[in-house]
Amino acid sequence: MTLAMADIVGWIGSFMWPFFRFSAMMLVAPFFSARTIPVRIRILLAVFISLLVAPNLQSPDVQLLSAAGFGLLLQQILIGVLLGLVLQAVFASVVIAGQTVATSMGLGFASAVDPQNGIQVTIVGQFYLILATLIFLALDGHLVMIGILAGSFQAAPLGSAILSVQLVWEVVVWCGGMFTSAVLVSLPVVVGVLMVNLALGIVTRAAPQLNIFAVGFPVTILAGFVLLLLALPSLQPLLLSLFERNFAFMNQLVTP
Repeated sequence: MTLAMADIVGWIGSFMWPFFRFSAMMLVAPFFSARTIPVRIRILLAVFISLLVAPNLQSPDVQLLSAAGFGLLLQQILIGVLLGLVLQAVFASVVIAGQTVATSMGLGFASAVDPQNGIQVTIVGQFYLILATLIFLALDGHLVMIGILAGSFQAAPLGSAILSVQLVWEVVVWCGGMFTSAVLVSLPVVVGVLMVNLALGIVTRAAPQLNIFAVGFPVTILAGFVLLLLALPSLQPLLLSLFERNFAFMNQLVTP
């Protein structure tokens, strides 16, 4: 049995194309990119998924160690990063909503380290992020994301031009819409805290001798926690809608 060098290079290439796309996605996508997940686990997971996907792919007639091969490799990395960033925008909007709520209720100074990104976020933002992550995992969102990326090889075969200026602009517009969603997530609590502050202002005008700083600060924090509890039932359907729209948009991106 003899193996030609061209066959060996072709086999390596058929594995490398999906590997770089999956590994790039896991580099920036939520849950997979968490600092608590070791890099070796991500690499092994990308290798395992690539081995499952590679036999069903039709590899292009491109040499891996060539200019065309480098361009195709760069394209796979950009596709994986783009899809990961689209999903990351949902979690970023949730964190921004939590920070907005924390600032309005007077807890902007209380922060903790985000285990996913390794940065300081407010306690309320961390609470919202944990809820969003649990809902994401309960929906098997991580499996749906892998399935969308695996299906992208069928919808847009290797070598097809799916990256364009129009596609990048659609991603920018989509990320802007996610910040609008952050306002919707934080709106019930922010409006409620605003009404409490207006009530405290009226009390201050009615009784000027009242020390509003000694009374208003704990009242605002307590009212914020009560409003958070009352707003929880409306948070789940809103997050479900965000994830559904996000997966539909990811499918739209990989479909030429």
